[in-house]
Amino acid sequence: MPLLLGVNIDHIATLRQARYARSPQAHNAEPSPLVAAFDALAGGADSLTVHVRSDRRHMQDADALQIRAELPLPLNFEMGVTAEMLAFARQLKPDFACLVPENRAEITTEGGLNVVGNFGSTLDAVTQLQDNGIRVSLFIDPDLPQVEAAARCGASMIELHTGAFANASDDLREFEIARLAAAARAAHAAGLQVNAGHGINYSNISHLWALPYLAELNIGHSIVARALRVGLTQAVRDMQQLMATYPPHVQ
Repeated sequence: MPLLLGVNIDHIATLRQARYARSPQAHNAEPSPLVAAFDALAGGADSLTVHVRSDRRHMQDADALQIRAELPLPLNFEMGVTAEMLAFARQLKPDFACLVPENRAEITTEGGLNVVGNFGSTLDAVTQLQDNGIRVSLFIDPDLPQVEAAARCGASMIELHTGAFANASDDLREFEIARLAAAARAAHAAGLQVNAGHGINYSNISHLWALPYLAELNIGHSIVARALRVGLTQAVRDMQQLMATYPPHVQ
């Protein structure tokens, strides 16, 4: 199976909100997340990721609903573990939901979901989503107890948080890769699909080829940043070309 690319377009909405926070659905509000979604599709995206945060700092409910209704791609909905977002997920009916931690003070999601420390609420969220036909992924740090807890929750997938790898100095990068690889092996052994995301860019992505069992990478910021120079469709194509070099591992 080829390595799949999920494109996160949240920061298209971030740019729109910088000017149109009071009227994000106005006819002249730009850039359009929906147009960006179709540009990502044209570039070869395998799925689309959107995150409606509790403070609505970028994506709005209407954005997610419109993209779900009009885009012929699987939709991955990143969401906090809250009653509000569980209710919205039931309305949105995405193909996948990725449970992430949320902190109002953070600029973007930092750190993985603490499944071990919040097992009951996570299990309840996974059960509710799966009962509504939504496959569930848990965004976790590459720690073996978190992988084990994700499996006990009954999730279908994990998304390994690659932020520590992306931010590591050269002398620590191999340590972080080893952590990710160990978590990937443990997740695969537990029957979980292994995805990864956060801080992956055009320069560091090839270092992740040391990881076995990768099924999908979810990438947003780096693709949107490159799109400022080459356009979003080409930026997605460029990332897909790099991802095509992921080697078939002898596990």
